[in-house]
Amino acid sequence: MDIEKVNSMDFGEFVDVFGNVIERCPLIAAAVWSQRPFSDLEDLKKHFFAFIDALPQSDPTSIPGAGAGQPLYWDPETGQEGILRCHPDLAGSELRRGTLTAESQREQSAAGLTSLGADERLRLAELNAQYRARFGFPFVLAARFSDRAAVSRELARRLLCPSAQELRTALGEVKKICSLRLADLLRADPAKL
Repeated sequence: MDIEKVNSMDFGEFVDVFGNVIERCPLIAAAVWSQRPFSDLEDLKKHFFAFIDALPQSDPTSIPGAGAGQPLYWDPETGQEGILRCHPDLAGSELRRGTLTAESQREQSAAGLTSLGADERLRLAELNAQYRARFGFPFVLAARFSDRAAVSRELARRLLCPSAQELRTALGEVKKICSLRLADLLRADPAKL
């Protein structure tokens, strides 16, 4: 699809196509639609990133239901942390239940997370639980850039990071995922992102 096609989309079509470039955040796509026309993929990406950057950081303890399972969709009142909470645990219960979004399924599969042994699954489940307990949101990683061994190593490493740094890192991973998904939709070369 080219940028002219993107610019000609009506609201509903745009949200249908771009509603999951930020995992389970169609409201962000809805807001970005109003910024048309876009000059190119970079411009479109810039608008998604600007929206994320403009969101407030929220106190995780003040958000109803924080840490109590995966939200189905992002709520603007949850700010930046809410975007992170919309992501599934890597190799987690959503993968086992088959309820991942199509994009997350492809990404986790590409990283080898759909074919873990029992010990690997247990280790990731333990690390995911520790991470969630420490930071209040799931571990987010652009899985397409990793393999299953790297995911565990990175999760263990990032568990040791200060909270403010980890929030920035996790949001950076959301942006990487967004870039890859936009490139997929516009058939761009991800290596040039």
